[in-house]
Amino acid sequence: MSNLPKIAWIGLGIMGSPMSENLIKAGYSVTGFTLEQDKLDRLAAAGGTAAKSIAEAVGDADVIVTMVPASPQVEAIAYGEDGILENAKSGALIIDMSSITPQTSVDLAKAAKDKGIRVLDAPVSGGEAGAIEAVLSIMVGGEQADFDEAKPLLDALGKTIVLCGPHGSGQTVKAANQLIVAVNIQACAEAVVFLEKSGVDLTAALDVLNGGLAGSTVLTRKKDNFLKRDFKPGFRIDLHHKDMGIVTDAARNVGASLPVGAVVAQLVASLRTQGDGGLDHSALLRGVERLSGAEL
Repeated sequence: MSNLPKIAWIGLGIMGSPMSENLIKAGYSVTGFTLEQDKLDRLAAAGGTAAKSIAEAVGDADVIVTMVPASPQVEAIAYGEDGILENAKSGALIIDMSSITPQTSVDLAKAAKDKGIRVLDAPVSGGEAGAIEAVLSIMVGGEQADFDEAKPLLDALGKTIVLCGPHGSGQTVKAANQLIVAVNIQACAEAVVFLEKSGVDLTAALDVLNGGLAGSTVLTRKKDNFLKRDFKPGFRIDLHHKDMGIVTDAARNVGASLPVGAVVAQLVASLRTQGDGGLDHSALLRGVERLSGAEL
């Protein structure tokens, strides 16, 4: 019998499926629940256990990991008669790895404490590739003791794992991350269009740019997307639009001005209105191409 904690995993999407599978590979017993049967079948094929409900998944779990799209989904799975808080055992630890508002995380931690349940907010950065390769950056908010307990599990999912402060801090840092990523992708997209219209060898140009000060993880990860116009979603425009709303609202609340971020937030929003919300966020290139006269 394994001495590792029993894991319940709620949310088996683009990120959640490979992450849960990495825990299984690390020797954890993982029981999962999501709304899509094919994702449950995938978990079972990987050696996990498919549950028929949240209550069934979390009832015997020591640690409950959640990875769902946004605050409304976190609230839907956490609260109510069929939710996590009503069905998890006292002393369980919830690790919410969704990207949500900092206030949602703070509220969840308070509600869970009344039930004798502990919470960490632990959003991630690195996209689908980072999830598959278990090299995610994980920014955590919560108590030091809970972080220390969760660290071995998080080590199976990521490479850079940092406690950033009290509840909500992980989400605040994630919001800053999404601001930086969006602005970086937009800058790369503009550079791609500029280079192509100038007749430069784009592959060579991106290679040399990525070797200098203009280089970034974003350019490394998204270079092939730009070159091949492959916008299969690793992280969807719809989700980045949600995240830009989070950072814009949070910045307003603390009195921080985000002039460039506000512009990029509008560019992300415009892509959604043009039907590109389901594409990878590297599809910001399509927005620049439209502004530059291309017919897509």
